[in-house]
Amino acid sequence: MTLIKTFSTAGRVLRQLKHDPRTLFLLFIVPSVLIIVLKYVFNSRAESFNSIAPMLLGIFPMVMMFLITSIATLRERRSGTLDRLMTMPISKLDFVLGYAIAFSTVALLQAIITTTVMLGLLHVPVMGGTFATIVGAVFAALLGTALGLFSSAFAMTEFQAIQFMPAFIFPQLLVCGLFVARDQMTKVLQWFADIVPLTYSVDAMKQVTTQSNWTYIHTKDLIIVACFTIAALVLGSITIRRQSKP
Repeated sequence: MTLIKTFSTAGRVLRQLKHDPRTLFLLFIVPSVLIIVLKYVFNSRAESFNSIAPMLLGIFPMVMMFLITSIATLRERRSGTLDRLMTMPISKLDFVLGYAIAFSTVALLQAIITTTVMLGLLHVPVMGGTFATIVGAVFAALLGTALGLFSSAFAMTEFQAIQFMPAFIFPQLLVCGLFVARDQMTKVLQWFADIVPLTYSVDAMKQVTTQSNWTYIHTKDLIIVACFTIAALVLGSITIRRQSKP
């Protein structure tokens, strides 16, 4: 692994994204639009929206980055770009980390835009403040990026990459505590919730909503999310492979 090759890969990915307005719209505009729509869904129940909206910042960035990253990485494989890169002195880890850095930059911008809309335009109150909110959203987006890179290794087509979203994300979404408090679920689902990363991403945003100070639980949640992110990146660098020849 070399930093020059890693950042060269990151730069190439960012240049490609720059010329893809549809993807940029999906990344930067859609999450904010969804939150605005939800605001009016809860039009007569402002308190319910204010309690749910911050938690969505632990979910939307992860889902969007998972989808975009898995498809973009698969395209690199199917187009032969990965094969060409592997003939050069570049390791799989350089490739994966380059993608991670590129999409981490995108994730930061996405988190800032979405948080600005939620706090500035919709005036959702969060006791933890803007900085803690952005940090939580960025960690969620980084987790989605890492899981997307990892899952792309097991997909052969873009349709299969999309199919991995319900397999990877939806079960976590159901048990993360967004719909029902985890202590009200059956024990089996509580155990499952304890071992999936989205639970801790949502918990971190709950801390931001209800606590004015940075708490030990908040730090623990972010560390767990970071550990899942690093593990997914490492596994992604191990499992990613060239496109199989027909």
